Amino acid sequence: LLKVINMDTERNILKLLEGKSSTKQEVYRITKEVFADIQEILTAKASRLNMAISDPDVDISYEESGDFDAKFKFSGDTLLFHMHTNVFDFQSSHQINKTAYVKEDTMRSFCGIINIYNFLSDSLKYNRFNDSGFLIARIFINKESHFFVEGDKELGFLFNDFMNQKINKEHIENIINVAMQYALNFDLE
Repeated sequence: LLKVINMDTERNILKLLEGKSSTKQEVYRITKEVFADIQEILTAKASRLNMAISDPDVDISYEESGDFDAKFKFSGDTLLFHMHTNVFDFQSSHQINKTAYVKEDTMRSFCGIINIYNFLSDSLKYNRFNDSGFLIARIFINKESHFFVEGDKELGFLFNDFMNQKINKEHIENIINVAMQYALNFDLE
């Protein structure tokens, strides 16, 4: 009897490895590719904006700080893009799990996450660790490159069609633009 239980347990483990673990690896790979696209777009954007800006005191720069962090500095703001190295699922009560898209294939709910933080550039420059940065958006990407963004203002409602939107360079450019506008319009009180 114990041998039969062990064989059934081993089959279940193999099924989980082939299903869930394989899906998580695919999501991680896709999220890493999207993060590489973000880095490429930020590099080009920094170059374009620097060439176009007429005020030499307005500094626009891009810097990678590790494989999973990218800093985009413009004026007094810095957007920090951080790719989380883990893949997550949503709580069963989350609205994503109520969609026909996820009900059809529950593995579609596993997502990689790229966080976007807004910092005052001087906070980072002068290592003022007590200054706060704000999480302004989280990009969720699944195994089919479908995505949605949770975030403040436009970031939270412009990119929320998980069932139909696939992440691409155009969407990434738009997310970056909206995040920049948000940061430029956000003033400390």
